[in-house]
Amino acid sequence: MKKWLLFLSIGAILASLTACASGGGGETAEKQTKDGKTLLTMSVQESSPYYETLEKTFEAKNPDIDLEIHSYKNVGEKWGPGDFEKYQKTTNTAMLSGKGMDIIEMGGLPLEDYVSKKLLLNMNDRMEQDQTLDKNDMMNSVLDVLKLDGGLYTVPSGYFVRTFVGDGDILKSSQVKLDDKTWDWKEFERVSKEMIQQAEKSGKKNLYALAFYPPDILLQEMLVDNYAQFVDNMAKKAKFDSPEFVTMLEQIKSMYDNKIVTEESAEEGQQLFYSSAILSPTDFIEGPYMLFENPTFIHTPRSGKGDGERGSRVIPASQFAIHAKSPVQDEAWKLITFMLSEEGQTLQEREGFSLLKSVNEKNMNDLQKRVTSGEYKLPTGEAPKVTGEQFDVMKQLILNANEYTGLNGEVLMIAGEESQAYFSGQKSAEEVAKLIQNRTTTYLNE
Repeated sequence: MKKWLLFLSIGAILASLTACASGGGGETAEKQTKDGKTLLTMSVQESSPYYETLEKTFEAKNPDIDLEIHSYKNVGEKWGPGDFEKYQKTTNTAMLSGKGMDIIEMGGLPLEDYVSKKLLLNMNDRMEQDQTLDKNDMMNSVLDVLKLDGGLYTVPSGYFVRTFVGDGDILKSSQVKLDDKTWDWKEFERVSKEMIQQAEKSGKKNLYALAFYPPDILLQEMLVDNYAQFVDNMAKKAKFDSPEFVTMLEQIKSMYDNKIVTEESAEEGQQLFYSSAILSPTDFIEGPYMLFENPTFIHTPRSGKGDGERGSRVIPASQFAIHAKSPVQDEAWKLITFMLSEEGQTLQEREGFSLLKSVNEKNMNDLQKRVTSGEYKLPTGEAPKVTGEQFDVMKQLILNANEYTGLNGEVLMIAGEESQAYFSGQKSAEEVAKLIQNRTTTYLNE
């Protein structure tokens, strides 16, 4: 479940609506009360300390509301084979029958289906009319890319960013130049190959563009921003048996055959880049500065060349929707606005970067002070040397988060699983493409 978040910009990316712990969702036709309070129900995929704190703090500010959070799995409870599929089917049945919770955590659920069937509330009007939210301080770029057909149907508790990190020393000294604002995966292959050849001529051996990177994971990475070319979630159709997808498989295999990329680990100084999900401010320091002495943050290659300024890729944290048939939509919106408020965004247990620019700025400035003073230490015990210019780049990556692809994590997992037969030489690219096409088509139409 969690590997989607680690390897994809997707992702991470699962969350959900659920039935009660007893397995049943309640009718939402009438407003319910409990102990004289308005009952507001919320379903989540897994319980967590964040939800416990959210419930307590929200109820303290709204004593007339009883927030009940129902989770499909408890903290630390493992997901077995078929558990998530069973969960999806149970949730879908409840939604389609008009049953379910007032607020739904949407990760891993068919958002397009729910929207087309008018099961979710479009929060655009409420967002625009709400006077309690500081729109100028809000990360509107993140909310905008999560919209579907112009409608705001989900609001995340926070977000992560995915970026490429490069060995700044090698990139600066190399005669091979790259433009990360426009580069695609073909350009990535060309630039990496030339840099590796240049390094070999100067006596540096066993240099790779990416190391400890399995080919099925690289396929998923390349599929993320090219997902719409191969999958139409709304129409429930896939195009993995196309020449374009076969070419993508062949390109990936070529990079491994030519030792541009390897799934083996590499020694220090033998790796040009790595793809990183930045989950918190300290992730800008701990990963990059342990791998490279002078890391540089660059844009992830696109699947096709792009024009103009680029932002960083958004990985939304838990996304929440309001049931269109909920009789307590006003109370549900109160919870959403609380989550977007400064108090809600500074809850210690909340994951990811904030939907408020001011909170992100404070957190990054605090980290910069700790690093500059020498107080902050890497897990190795060393103090990282980070310049003010590098901190400026990090802050811009957070602020310029504006690239997102709405995709289905299960489809990406199918592609990754089936592709291994091609990368190991057991099947041809065409055979694997048909297998992925058949499995995806079956899944989309279940």
